Amino acid sequence: MRLNATLCAAAFAMAAAPALAQEPAVLNDFPTMARADYVYGCMKANGETQQAMEHCSCSIDVIATIIPYARYEEASTFISLGLQTGEKGVVFRTSEESKAAVGDLRRAQAEAEMRCF
Repeated sequence: MRLNATLCAAAFAMAAAPALAQEPAVLNDFPTMARADYVYGCMKANGETQQAMEHCSCSIDVIATIIPYARYEEASTFISLGLQTGEKGVVFRTSEESKAAVGDLRRAQAEAEMRCF
């Protein structure tokens, strides 16, 4: 009887392990490099102090809870490509897809600013 209980407990742990292992990945899908890049840019804009680092680190953590990394990356790409002058950048600034992605990021940043700064 004791062996069966041990086997059941082991089977349950093995079955639950993949689900538990996936949950943190979903909540933390921003790569470290992307977080560090955001904090670096944020600190450049807000002062290179310990307090700025704390606020900027908080900010990217909040953003990561609001939008998935794929959406963040998409919006960042549209913003970057939209900086091109002339006709080259127009499509990246004016398309509905770019406006929606950048809007999502801006709303997440606004929420992060309210919570962290």
